Amino acid sequence: MYPRGREIVLGITGGISAYKSCDLLRRLQDLGFLITVVPTQSSLNFVGRSTWEALSGRQVPTDLWNNVHQVPHISLAKSADAIIIAPATADVMAKAAAGIADDLLTNIILAASVPLIFVPAMHTEMWNNAATQANVQLLRTRGHQVVEPDSGKLTSGDVGVGRYPQSSKIIDCLSATMRSRADLHGLSILISAGGTREAIDPVRYIGNHSSGRQGYALAYAAIVRGAKVTLVAANSALADIEGVETIHVTSALEMQAALMERFDQADVVIMSAAVADVRPANASAAKISKSDLTAISLTENPDITKELSKRKGNQIMIGFAAQTAVSLDEGLKLATTKLQEKGLDVIYFNDVSGGAIFGSDRTQGVILTAQGQKYEFADGPKMTLANKLLDLVLDKLG
Repeated sequence: MYPRGREIVLGITGGISAYKSCDLLRRLQDLGFLITVVPTQSSLNFVGRSTWEALSGRQVPTDLWNNVHQVPHISLAKSADAIIIAPATADVMAKAAAGIADDLLTNIILAASVPLIFVPAMHTEMWNNAATQANVQLLRTRGHQVVEPDSGKLTSGDVGVGRYPQSSKIIDCLSATMRSRADLHGLSILISAGGTREAIDPVRYIGNHSSGRQGYALAYAAIVRGAKVTLVAANSALADIEGVETIHVTSALEMQAALMERFDQADVVIMSAAVADVRPANASAAKISKSDLTAISLTENPDITKELSKRKGNQIMIGFAAQTAVSLDEGLKLATTKLQEKGLDVIYFNDVSGGAIFGSDRTQGVILTAQGQKYEFADGPKMTLANKLLDLVLDKLG
């Protein structure tokens, strides 16, 4: 099962600038991060629990002794990809430096093995205090990040260092720490996945072996890189990816309708679904008895990719071509024809003979572009292929 998105624990401590973390939370969500807010009890004097729940869309744990059976400080520390404490008071940094864990947030900090980012915000005198500076230095020597506070007007009316930094500065630190960039931010990506099923009767159907794993890998890779992602999934048993809008469909006609409705709003369209070529001309409303099931009259399904390409404006379109029992040269020739006839920018060809690739987390094949480029993809994870295809999208966008 694929991960559900990049998880951030956002710790809020008891400083007046706690309200500024509302903007930070929103900016992180815009980049595809999923946020669990963990406020200290004192911070709730400044921003209440209901505000954090409304903004994050999640329950907000505030007490080490709630849901003890779930061991929340351990589960939250393990599920996070990074932990940001913003604002970070002198008190919480002192506790982190000394290994003191007397509430939920400090227990999470102590249990964490992921990047920790402290965002100090306090009056200049407190920031310059020798104890605070010693704690900051100690946290940094342990490999934690401490963002330098800004200078400016403070709550007391004084002017000096200690001001809560801009959200962009915090996110830059997070990106550098996680060695990741939201390079697809601002793009809307529409992806089809899975295999359609065409009803013969309420019990039987015409279908294929596609699991949807490649489409889900593409959706996850895209949202991790900051894109807005819509996934039209046909009959996949995979769990929805949090943060991805997922539309579940069954048949080719349902998939066509869902994709047509959303096509014009997409910047990138990736057609990884295995769509049944035909469907029964007349599906029975009742189960057909075995003795009567002697022949099925078929009708051709629409070529969804070809129909979408007729409406293509500036969208980048990527398709897939699976073949069996063909030579590599013949397979590439068939894929090139499909690339041209369907107006695609990129196509991925693979050989699925003997049930290869279907249902697997790995794939191998060849990527072809409309400009005649060819990239061989040796046996590797479908997630790696997903990121390679998204890299090509960026290349085409310049």
